[in-house]
Amino acid sequence: MPWVMPMLGLKSESIGGSKEPVLKNFLPNAGLVFGFLCFSLSAGADSSEGRPASVTVHVLGVAQDAGNPQINCYKPRCLRVWETPALSSAGSSLAVVVDAQSFHLFDVSPGLPKQLFRLWQDTGLSLDQLDGVWLTHAHMGHYTGLIHFGKEAAATYRKRVFAMPRMAKFLRTNGPWDQLVKDENIQLQGLSDHQAVRLPALTITPWQVPHRDEYSETVGYLIEGPSKSALYLPDIDKWQKWSKNLVEVIADVDFAFLDATFYSSEELPSRDLSEIPHPTVMETLDLLAAMPESLRQRVIFTHMNHSNPLHDPTSEAFKTVSQLGYRVARVGDQFAL
Repeated sequence: MPWVMPMLGLKSESIGGSKEPVLKNFLPNAGLVFGFLCFSLSAGADSSEGRPASVTVHVLGVAQDAGNPQINCYKPRCLRVWETPALSSAGSSLAVVVDAQSFHLFDVSPGLPKQLFRLWQDTGLSLDQLDGVWLTHAHMGHYTGLIHFGKEAAATYRKRVFAMPRMAKFLRTNGPWDQLVKDENIQLQGLSDHQAVRLPALTITPWQVPHRDEYSETVGYLIEGPSKSALYLPDIDKWQKWSKNLVEVIADVDFAFLDATFYSSEELPSRDLSEIPHPTVMETLDLLAAMPESLRQRVIFTHMNHSNPLHDPTSEAFKTVSQLGYRVARVGDQFAL
């Protein structure tokens, strides 16, 4: 910066045909030096590094593990979606985008390629900008998208995968996931229940919840941005089994993405729902009946089975939930944190 040189007592002299600053009678003015340094620091503070980060949640999937429509379903509710792909959804998943430059994935479903294409359309970000994957548990719709990280597909390098101890052990000791670890396609990062992980612009805390834990623990995630927070909890057995009070949890966050696998217990007459326990939406509505409407707006139902009428915005179930002040997640929804 040539204009600085006279301020600091520097003079330009010809050296080998070019002008370079050299020290000559260097008697710096302390006031000028201090002023220059203060200017430099203030200029840095006005840069983008000094402002709060922009953090946005993008909803990538809202369906139960197997997606909507589901394999071998050709009933009218499924045919409607088969014939109109825009109505379809892969398994429940969120992307949390930081400063439009990087993102974190919460769960990776079998439909990950399509979900990342949607994210790329909305943000211009690709797998190259993925900063971390956060797994809730080892049921098929929540981790099997990792298969696309291997050498047969994206061949990623050391993508961080955050997981609880049993979940991490499951990936390290079972094929084909162990190959992702050995080939360094992924790099496992250990988590502990209620131990916060602090990252630039984000603090993420796993909360262990009761669920069918055949292969791993099950967690939800508290995701805290610069100004707001979200809870991502797509799977739990029953709210009453959890050590936390659901109403108090909702009151402490700005957005609560909650398990809505089944709308009612009559939804799948051919299945024994006691073998696949989830709180039905009707049970959740009853539990939250006394909650004020200002808090109800924070609830966003997700992880809906293909049989769940909440997939259809024209259904009576959808209208009931909306009229009560709750929300239903849709692919493409965005929420600022």
